[in-house]
Amino acid sequence: MREIYLDNSATTKVLPEVAGVIQDVLTKEYGNPSSLHRMGVAAERVKTEARRTIAGGCGVKESEIYFTSGGTEANNLAIKGAARRNRRRGNHLVTSKIEHPSVLYAFRALEDEGFSVTYLDVNQAGQVNPEDAAAAVGAETILMSLMHVNNEVGAIQPVEEIGRRIKEKNSDVLYHVDAVQSFGKLPVRPSAWHADLVSFSAHKIHGPKGAGALWRRNGVHLEPLLHGGGQEDGLRPGTENMAGIAGFAAAARLALKSREKNFEHLQNLKSRFLAGLEEHISEVTHNGSGEDAPHILNVTVAGIKGEVLVHALEEQGVYISTGSACHSHRPDPSHVLLAMGLKEEEIGASLRFSFSSLNTETDIDQTLEILEQTVESIRLMTRR
Repeated sequence: MREIYLDNSATTKVLPEVAGVIQDVLTKEYGNPSSLHRMGVAAERVKTEARRTIAGGCGVKESEIYFTSGGTEANNLAIKGAARRNRRRGNHLVTSKIEHPSVLYAFRALEDEGFSVTYLDVNQAGQVNPEDAAAAVGAETILMSLMHVNNEVGAIQPVEEIGRRIKEKNSDVLYHVDAVQSFGKLPVRPSAWHADLVSFSAHKIHGPKGAGALWRRNGVHLEPLLHGGGQEDGLRPGTENMAGIAGFAAAARLALKSREKNFEHLQNLKSRFLAGLEEHISEVTHNGSGEDAPHILNVTVAGIKGEVLVHALEEQGVYISTGSACHSHRPDPSHVLLAMGLKEEEIGASLRFSFSSLNTETDIDQTLEILEQTVESIRLMTRR
């Protein structure tokens, strides 16, 4: 059976070139970058080059990049670290209702510590209104955190306009952007966004799991989550995951080199898929807008539970999801679709298709054919 993987927002397949780099670090350049001998120096060189690659991909200084175990740790370090370190200036924080769980639960943990949090609404397309964001900022506000691209529906937030407006309102507010779903796919420009902190992850761009990074603008102070050695300037102590860091850099180099070409390819795949859905399957609703990111498509297929379709397609070699992988084992409905105004029965019938540069038009056409037959079969059975 041919495998068609359309769950690339959950994770991506590691590219052979990236796996080769990881293998070399694990078996040849395996020194500890803190060691003073030749192998330690070689490992430090690998880390420095990786830092330079990530920084170059978003136009920031390499000294401002800090490696983490992934996007979740980067988000927690940015949010908890900024809130706790700057508590003397105020205790008000702002985020939106459609953030990734690693952001939402970090804010809920801070509420338990006495912080006050404003959760911004979104419109039917999943976007935050910049006026609402600015209005939420007051004299006691010390941090706002928003995602660039939503992981469930692909909504792109107007992060630049929001950054400009909130800084005009209160220049001391720290601004964190979760760019896990956009780095390597869309332009990521922290300076233009007026951002102070930006999170990245490797495994969304054909790199390894367990590797990520946080960009911290020089002059921004954070409270570390961990305590130990002085790695990463003491901000993220612990012996570095050198294989993951090298793999992250290798994946980033490839993604950044082909970003514009891949963007066009992904946009074509998404348009082809959406047009096919609308032509061949009745009662399908696109949950989003025509301005969403090119690699994520969320739809509702009326009358069929998303989970049923996920497993029915899996039996035929097609891998998709009902939404965020980090939410898949929880019974409550998607907080993203709920915030966008969908009813619970519509949310329960929703599916996420997410594409990568490895997908082809043949993948799209075969998935449409399988999906059409599967939907028709399930609807016939359930209507008897």
